[in-house]
Amino acid sequence: MAVFSRGFGARRRESDPRLPPGQYLTDDFPVLSAGPTPQVDTSEWTFTIRNESGSSVSWTWEQFLELPIEDVDTDIHCVTRWSKLDTSWRGVSLDTLMEHVETDAAAAMAHCYGGYTTNVPLEDLLGGRSWVAFEFDGEPLDPEHGGPARLLVPHLYFWKSAKWVRGLELIDEDAPGFWEQNGYNMHGDPWTEERYW
Repeated sequence: MAVFSRGFGARRRESDPRLPPGQYLTDDFPVLSAGPTPQVDTSEWTFTIRNESGSSVSWTWEQFLELPIEDVDTDIHCVTRWSKLDTSWRGVSLDTLMEHVETDAAAAMAHCYGGYTTNVPLEDLLGGRSWVAFEFDGEPLDPEHGGPARLLVPHLYFWKSAKWVRGLELIDEDAPGFWEQNGYNMHGDPWTEERYW
């Protein structure tokens, strides 16, 4: 498994109340990926939500951009211990997307171009807590940061904000995705340091 890293220049500032335990501040936007960066053309991108009975709803890029778009200003925290404060994103809320889906599922498995997966309980995706983001800092999301679109779940460690996202599979019981199968915590709350199993 190849891991590409860039921008791990960080500094500690324990006095900032927005900094979870064990984290360091960075002004850069470090890159950490398992495997090569997928190059996904928006003309071929789709986002699909499949519920536990097998029914699905999908959006093309053009259809996705016609949905209500939100500006999101938030802090992000990586399990590798960096935190970046005051980040700016644009995307579509999972609340908006889930209006088109009937489900009693407990969790979702995010599926991504390139084969990556991660699990997220539905309660962490709904209630204004997550988005499918396509812009960062006023610019289209760069492929190394998950463009054209990534999941944004900022209250959890950043591996849960799956890059190159292409859909959600709704599941009755929470199950581990890629990093969770390799020892990362099933939930990933930075405030309680849910880093590993």
